[in-house]
Amino acid sequence: MTVCLVIPPSPFLLDERVFMSLGVLRVAAALEQAKAGRVEVLDLSGVSNFLDAIAAHAATQPAAPTYGITATSPQLPAAVKIAAAIRAAAPASRIILGGPHPTLANAAAKREAKRSRPGRGTRAMDALRRIFDVIVAGDGERAVIEALRAPRGSVLDADDRHSPYWLGDADLETTPFPARHLVDVASYRYRIDGAPALSLIAQLGCPFGCKFCAGRNSPMLRHIRTRSSASIVAEMVEMHRHYGCTGFMFYDDELNVNTSIVELMEEIVAAQKRLGSEWRLRGFVKAELFTPQQADAMRRAGFRWLLVGFESGSDRILDNIAKQATKEDNTRCFEIAREAGLKIKALMSLGHPGESAQTIAETTEWLLDVRADDFDATIITPYPGSPYYDDAVSDGGAWTYTAKNGDRLHQDEVDYTAEADYYKGRPGDGYVAHVWTDHLKAHDLVRERDRLESHVRERLGIPFNPSAPAIAYEHSMGQSALPPSILRASA
Repeated sequence: MTVCLVIPPSPFLLDERVFMSLGVLRVAAALEQAKAGRVEVLDLSGVSNFLDAIAAHAATQPAAPTYGITATSPQLPAAVKIAAAIRAAAPASRIILGGPHPTLANAAAKREAKRSRPGRGTRAMDALRRIFDVIVAGDGERAVIEALRAPRGSVLDADDRHSPYWLGDADLETTPFPARHLVDVASYRYRIDGAPALSLIAQLGCPFGCKFCAGRNSPMLRHIRTRSSASIVAEMVEMHRHYGCTGFMFYDDELNVNTSIVELMEEIVAAQKRLGSEWRLRGFVKAELFTPQQADAMRRAGFRWLLVGFESGSDRILDNIAKQATKEDNTRCFEIAREAGLKIKALMSLGHPGESAQTIAETTEWLLDVRADDFDATIITPYPGSPYYDDAVSDGGAWTYTAKNGDRLHQDEVDYTAEADYYKGRPGDGYVAHVWTDHLKAHDLVRERDRLESHVRERLGIPFNPSAPAIAYEHSMGQSALPPSILRASA
């Protein structure tokens, strides 16, 4: 049996070949461990003519394989097109959908079922059932084994702490590291302070209640699951030895929700001494939890940059988000970092309930006051699984979420199977907003975002990052084998 796991393209990103998709590579590793047959990964990140690649693969298989497609919500339109291409070339193939989007849509649908109020979450799940044979929500490492033989139309719900597919702390400790050998690692071009870098995930979940976050109503994304510092460092050492990387990006939601963060940093320092190597690290922290002790330990371990989701420079907006951090907390985070010799990339978002020209001006001024080392400014899109999405009420047209103080956020109903929401971009370059407030219409939010971006970058001398062109899947008449840079397989 052949199981081909597919990573769809992400054309909404400035550069698709930066961070590889680790969730699907963990699933690939679980399939290899279970000896589930030939395991392949078709990595279409940055491939402009990705449908040619999937059609070529499907047409050359001696028997109809099982395809497992992972998809975030913005990737879903590409995943739908990929499924259609597989159906056309190999109608008997089984197509499984997993990843963040089905997990979040399922979480929203379950909340609607509990309230006996079917809504757009239910419609989102119904749309997925019509397109894909089996859907996996939540952790995929165990569920994928069942998905290979589950009846068509099945939804395997691993996003439930009582599910047999749920992964606990002990499971994270024993499951294999992501199967990075099944993708072209060398094609991923990420560097930290000049050091060639790869990404890893040290822990799963974030316990905080930010209203815009799609993981708030998903147990898989809400409950923290950790592994030992020894396990995390062992993965880093393996990556260093196999791929020569000396840079590591931690893609955890917030590294410092782990109370053992200082211990982890000390073990990372010790590993570098044993190997006679010097590493550069990068990762996310929660502002109000950040301490001088953490900062000093992170600096010694090799951190020079941190990423922090400050979101806004307005205390009113921070309260509406339920961020549990004030503007003062956020400013203090910058001060602690600078005292330790660390820089911060400030991650900001616009379009929350109550957002106005005044609150965006406050965000602009705060970025200038703290002299942010770098920043992103995005317009939020409410995804299934977030309170903004799940708790919104429809008036027959738009959907409206109301904060405790009465501030409102209005939203379009987006068909995620057909429309990718662009949450990255340059000022005036195709930026889209599907939300608006009582103070700013959707196009006003785009204008204000563009103005903030340009003004702050100009004042602080922060350049825009150039986008990378897509690579193309090349083939000629009669030659349809996929090149190694796109398809990798286990023995």
